[in-house]
Amino acid sequence: MDSHRPSDHYDNDAPEKPIAQPRLGVVGYLRFFWRQLTSMRTALFLLLLLAFAAVPGSLVPQITSDPNGVIQYRAANPGLSKVLDALGVFNTYTSVWFSAIYLLLFISLVGCVIPRTKHHLDALRAQPPKTPARLSRLEGFRATAAAPLDAEGVAGAITAARQLLRRSGYRVRVLSGADGDSVSAERGYLRETGNLVFHAALVGILISVGFGGGFIYTGQKVVVVGQSFTNTLSDYDSISPGRWFNPDALARYSLTLTRFKATYESQNVHAIGSPTDYTAYVTTSENGGAPKKQTIKVNSPLTLGDTQVYLLGNGYAPVVTVKDPKGTVVFSQPVPFLPQDANLTSVGFVKIPDGLAKQIGMIGLFYPTECDPSLCGANLASVHPDLLNPVLALQVYQGNLGLDNGKAVNAFALNTDHLTKIAGFESANKVPGIDLRLGQTKQLPNGLGSVTFSAIPRYASLDIHHDPTQLWALGFAVLVFAGLITGLFVPRRRVWVKAVRRGDDVVIEYAGLARGEDPGLDAAIAEIARKHSQQLGLTMNS
Repeated sequence: MDSHRPSDHYDNDAPEKPIAQPRLGVVGYLRFFWRQLTSMRTALFLLLLLAFAAVPGSLVPQITSDPNGVIQYRAANPGLSKVLDALGVFNTYTSVWFSAIYLLLFISLVGCVIPRTKHHLDALRAQPPKTPARLSRLEGFRATAAAPLDAEGVAGAITAARQLLRRSGYRVRVLSGADGDSVSAERGYLRETGNLVFHAALVGILISVGFGGGFIYTGQKVVVVGQSFTNTLSDYDSISPGRWFNPDALARYSLTLTRFKATYESQNVHAIGSPTDYTAYVTTSENGGAPKKQTIKVNSPLTLGDTQVYLLGNGYAPVVTVKDPKGTVVFSQPVPFLPQDANLTSVGFVKIPDGLAKQIGMIGLFYPTECDPSLCGANLASVHPDLLNPVLALQVYQGNLGLDNGKAVNAFALNTDHLTKIAGFESANKVPGIDLRLGQTKQLPNGLGSVTFSAIPRYASLDIHHDPTQLWALGFAVLVFAGLITGLFVPRRRVWVKAVRRGDDVVIEYAGLARGEDPGLDAAIAEIARKHSQQLGLTMNS
């Protein structure tokens, strides 16, 4: 026998049997996964995962908010766009993977909040715990010098401690026992209340954004100076409605863009041409009322009815006039061109299906300020976003534009697969492109007619947004912040004041216990002991 083992130790010579793990079964596994899902650790992980999952939505243009940006992104990155389309990145916030994280977080938070709320309510109804037998083992322990107090003096000391602690925000309980009378006090339940408010408000935000999102709609409209927009479904260029969107519920208003003012830097030589301010001057009318003049700025949207109108972008809409060989106007209207760089070099598309001998389409490049050929060479380029020396360059195509087959066609693109270029670089008939200055007219190839660069109005790209959940989301966000601050900075602590008899004298003891991190506990007990001892006329032991 090993001399280091007790004399009554027994060695089992039988071979050890493997430990048999209990079988969980279907119900057991479901309970296990439910507990893992509803743990606070899982909720925090899903919240962090949701924040990371939202990042692609800020890096890549979204179809719901910037459909034109998505078109340009796909044209510039055809290979990458196929991957992003397959992953649903252009619709990040409605994709399957984002919705899965969202729903799991919702379930996890609800599963965390409900049992914790019940436990918290039970704790609020419960009385403070009994006083420990030995306060000297606890944090911040202090004691007064022994003093000759009778039963009435001890009762007065306990009553004074009870009142002092109540004034300090503690819940108190007076106890009597063989080892002395005492006051048990605790405070800081507001910390757990703040935590519950924080998580319940997160659930509120998820409900507001998720389910309330069914009533949201976002629409885009390009309005040229002098033109109007009426808040009807048919007047939008594009619209992304929520699941429960009702066109009959659209607010009744109209908006006319009367003027657009762009201000560019002209003093700082290192930032010449950089935009400093954009202002859209509009005239609005709600419910058929009197017209009202208002403005829209980049960070100052216009509120009309229950919608907000944002200034999303701007550019130039050259007026292109096309006439047939007899001089009859077959096309004359402003065509919004999409900016391609900071100097507003813009691209636009003109489509003329009727009125000429052949259908023609034109791809135009607009340069607000043409660079001096002596500096930039033969290639056209814009050196400033303002209209200092505007030039419109057109490439002309002939053939079937595909506008008569009943299918929707993108106004900001021209499919040239089945068209023949009749004017421009590498055209079939070696005809150069058509370069026009403001007011200039030139002939179209093949005797088709003429084209005139008539005017250059500005346009504003407006984003119309309706979100009935904004106030709810704001309210829950405020509650999230308030709950977080409360949960972080309200300490949870217990404090005891006890009168201990030592022979014919009495010693008043003070101690506390922190529920979590509480660096101020020692100082708090010292302050309670100082005030209480001074009130009783006792001295503290050093």
